[in-house]
Amino acid sequence: MLKPDQKVAIYMEGFLHSDYGKMGLGAARYLENPIVGIIDSDYDGSNLNREHPIERDIPIYAKLDQVIDQGAEVLLLGIAPSGGKIPDAWFPLITAALKSGLSIINGLHDSLGEQFAPYIQTSNQWIWDVRIPQFVPKIASGRAMKLTNKRLLMIGTDMACGKMTAGLEIYRWAKQNQIDSSFVATGQIGITLMGSGIPLDALKVDHACGAVEQMVMQQQDRSLVIIEGQGSLLHPGSTATLPLMRGSCPTHMILCHRADKKSLRHLDSIKIPPLKDFIALNEALASVVGTFGNPKVMGVALNTVNLTEKEAQDQFAYLESELNLPVTDVVRFGVEKIVKGWL
Repeated sequence: MLKPDQKVAIYMEGFLHSDYGKMGLGAARYLENPIVGIIDSDYDGSNLNREHPIERDIPIYAKLDQVIDQGAEVLLLGIAPSGGKIPDAWFPLITAALKSGLSIINGLHDSLGEQFAPYIQTSNQWIWDVRIPQFVPKIASGRAMKLTNKRLLMIGTDMACGKMTAGLEIYRWAKQNQIDSSFVATGQIGITLMGSGIPLDALKVDHACGAVEQMVMQQQDRSLVIIEGQGSLLHPGSTATLPLMRGSCPTHMILCHRADKKSLRHLDSIKIPPLKDFIALNEALASVVGTFGNPKVMGVALNTVNLTEKEAQDQFAYLESELNLPVTDVVRFGVEKIVKGWL
């Protein structure tokens, strides 16, 4: 629904520096539409490039009227909290945005279409509930295993550890290097950026593998298919990794990990195992004793946002010695180190 030239504003009130702000920050980093402003009254007058390592000039405002004055046509709800609930305190602003003529992009599980459609003022307005599945897939049958292209799946040690970011950075690099590639979006941010995909966590469990398989098969003519990762085998609240593996039958994987984390985010009692063992677990599960090929982890995308450059480089050297794999932070240093030689 989003046209490439439409001007977007991102609503992040209270979440600009929260882990739950990844929807807005992902859009700010990768959405090609013009972004006229971010709304978060705590940082009114600042700029996104002063608050986050994102090289994009996006001013921050306190009120909806200010981004409307800047020409905003679409309001993107910029949070992705656990459970996907829209804060009740946001409802008045959503109503005001629609009454002011703005369209809405909503990536949360709570859909807005039915409740807020009466506030739409013009035929050009819309509400895009990104997490509503657009099709009912067939049960998966392992069809992707017969493809001859490369299928690269992002896996992770936790939620929100950089799987989408690593995938998008590799996708951007592949396009810049004239590699015939596609990006299969499986979450609300990726779907918003690509304009299509599957909201994996909104699908019934029995449909999840089939949905991934269908999306991958639609890209079978591409030499490289990058599959956006979700969740983690380690996380007790996630069922996402297995359908991604079975549906895509990956040929290669990239492990994503937060360098400063020894345990799961918000679950300190669950410790992250040695990465060497975790890699072996993912490879074994993706392969199932060779039944689904021999997919291998080709590198580690390490999120070093809380480390100095020297600390980051020290972590790269340590992990490379431990894992015998290339390691880098794809945002700070690019992706070439972990893709060179096999893509």
